[in-house]
Amino acid sequence: MFDWLENISDWLVYGVFGLEEASKLGLSLSFFIYDTIKILILLFVIVIIMGIVNEYFPIEKLRNYLARKKMYGLEYFSAAIFGSITPFCSCSSVPLFIGFVQGGIPLGVTLAFLITSPLVNTVAVALFISMFGMKATIIYAVSGILLGTIGGWFLGKLKLETLLTPWVQEIIEKRTTIQDEFEEENLTFVQRLPSIFRGAWEIVRGVLLYIIIGIGIGAAMYGYVPEDFFEKYLGGGEWWTVPLAVGAAVPMYANAAAIVPIVGVFVAKGVPLGTAIAFMMGTIGLSIPAGTLLKKVMTWKLIAIYFGVVTVFIILSGYVFNILL
Repeated sequence: MFDWLENISDWLVYGVFGLEEASKLGLSLSFFIYDTIKILILLFVIVIIMGIVNEYFPIEKLRNYLARKKMYGLEYFSAAIFGSITPFCSCSSVPLFIGFVQGGIPLGVTLAFLITSPLVNTVAVALFISMFGMKATIIYAVSGILLGTIGGWFLGKLKLETLLTPWVQEIIEKRTTIQDEFEEENLTFVQRLPSIFRGAWEIVRGVLLYIIIGIGIGAAMYGYVPEDFFEKYLGGGEWWTVPLAVGAAVPMYANAAAIVPIVGVFVAKGVPLGTAIAFMMGTIGLSIPAGTLLKKVMTWKLIAIYFGVVTVFIILSGYVFNILL
């Protein structure tokens, strides 16, 4: 699909710039040019598609729908699905968590959204398609949604509302019946397109720097790191490599735009895809900044339970990925 782009990248690096094909700098620069252009093209297209979805089904509408409907367990899946199509990182999902709780959404359903939103989002899907293909992307997205659904359901069954901070509990006690805040606009699809394109550009512009940094780091690793470096520590397939990858990821917070290109290099260097994905999920889903923000709405005990459950699920997902991919 992108063979033409690879040819252009090689022509620029080895033809125009005159670098040797076997040189480390040549490999790194070719990787950087090719991946940057390819990822930006796919990202913009997918963000536009998701923008259309969000334009017709915004967050306020979902919140009110989940608060009013009894869905016999499907509310967890619905929250996870919506979390997967919203372009929020773990930090920006926290304000939405507060809005969900304030709006009367059960805690477990809210946590299903909070788990899924950073793990599976527009940026991650676009990057995954470009780097690992459709099969790996589908398995990644489906498993992330299931992780959020089952994790939210499990945490909901634990009845953890008493572990929310007094500030949130006060909000819940004072809560009144939700009024429908979303006023449907009778706009045609063509009339909505300008705002959809503006929204897509804002998202791409917001992650552009992270993409460039991530691809730059990945390109340097691709060209300069020895072939067997990552394979030596994470590529052997031992049972402990997945937990090790997740544990190493937590203090290395980055959003999907920055981390997926680096994960691509891990795979190219011999790390199993499941282990690499577990590392990525740990990086964007178990971040220290998100934990700091959650302190506003959760006690330390609830944060520990939440992070513990998500960690176990990510590790299990890593094992499943290594079996399926």
